[in-house]
Amino acid sequence: MAAYLPFHVPEIDDEDIEAVVSVLRSGWLTTGSKARQFEQEFAAKVGARYAVALNSCTAALHLALEAIGLGEGDEVLVPTMTFAATAEVVTYFKAKPVLIDCLPATLNMNPDLLERAITPRTKAIIPVHFAGQPCDMTSILEVARRHNLRVIEDAAHAFPASYKGKVIGSISDCTCFSFYATKNITTGEGGMVTTDDPDWADRIRRMSLHGLSRDAWKRYTNQGSWYYEIVAPGFKYNLTDMAAALGLSQLHKADRFWKTRERYAALYAEGFRDLPEITPLVMQDDVQHAWHLYVIQLDLDRLRITRDAFIERLQQQQIGCSVHFIPLHLHPYYRSTWGYRPEDFPVASRAFKGMVSLPLYSKMMESDIHRTIAAVRELVLEARQ
Repeated sequence: MAAYLPFHVPEIDDEDIEAVVSVLRSGWLTTGSKARQFEQEFAAKVGARYAVALNSCTAALHLALEAIGLGEGDEVLVPTMTFAATAEVVTYFKAKPVLIDCLPATLNMNPDLLERAITPRTKAIIPVHFAGQPCDMTSILEVARRHNLRVIEDAAHAFPASYKGKVIGSISDCTCFSFYATKNITTGEGGMVTTDDPDWADRIRRMSLHGLSRDAWKRYTNQGSWYYEIVAPGFKYNLTDMAAALGLSQLHKADRFWKTRERYAALYAEGFRDLPEITPLVMQDDVQHAWHLYVIQLDLDRLRITRDAFIERLQQQQIGCSVHFIPLHLHPYYRSTWGYRPEDFPVASRAFKGMVSLPLYSKMMESDIHRTIAAVRELVLEARQ
């Protein structure tokens, strides 16, 4: 039997390891010069004026909302097709996440549904670039301008990506990135906020470290003073230099990682082109897709197999798969607290039943892609109606 192909394995090489070891040997492990260098290089990479390194994308979303002044009773428009964190952070402020259905072709937030969901309490929109493909930011930003709303992009999947020639991270009020272990570049756990607003950047930085006026680097080295003040009750969201060193090393290889993912995604697309039972997500013409995920949708009306059974059969063939995501409106909390129903989100509800995420990462071999294609094709042909 073939060896198990995991759904994801990070690409970590000797340069990455040495970068982390170098920090361990330096005697300074927490937030310091490496974190600042990571911020500067990442901001330059995406074309933003400021970047603040944090310990997760969840922290990034939380502090971005805090910076724009989200408060109790406010509302934020969030896609239902996303991970828990996107809407969860809204509830931290005793505000309401207002869920929006997705487009069938891309599973990104449907901008045509935004206007009708806006109320006098709406404060912001959080578009999520699903699987790494940028949303229709022109339409989203136009709605935001008309209603004086802030736009905070959840770009957990979308590095490196671009929309109409502009790099994701340089378009909206704030953009939040993830460097979780499965992401296109990783720090193990980590995140980043980019913005062009100096006041928001300063607020996010301070609130990431208890609301202190000085971080440890400025208190315990010859670059600063021991004295600090608490400007607001903040959080503990800072990124360590150990993690930042790994992030810097990975950042320098991000384009190579992306080119491999793009090539593998093209192989998948070609491998399934003649199968009407499989619908890949549609690639838009005016974007650079980050290819964080390769998601297919099974046409269950044409197949004698369920999605869950399909994944189980692939697992039996030693191929790891996943599902992104269980839409938020299907979870108990959102049903019981906000009264959301499956019929309120027909596109996401239907898409969820047939979604499968196939393995896609730079450490895979091309033979792994062909093996996965062959296994999927065999299953489809066997299960045809």
